[in-house]
Amino acid sequence: MIFKVFYQKDNTRSPRRETTEALYLDLDVATKEEGVILARELLAKNTAYHVEFIDSLSDESVEYEKETGVFEITSF
Repeated sequence: MIFKVFYQKDNTRSPRRETTEALYLDLDVATKEEGVILARELLAKNTAYHVEFIDSLSDESVEYEKETGVFEITSF
């Protein structure tokens, strides 16, 4: 399941929409809830990012992201 994570690189300042970035994780989980938990654990362990939101992507959303933006799976 592919998850899109919205985050701020600087966790010492208040989040601003203009500085929000996104990354994609491909996680082997059975449910969306398990994926969100695992994604938060991975990010807490491997980054100092301030995570704003995590959402699973449908197959259609993944195709859209590939066509319109920089789609690259992040691995830790």
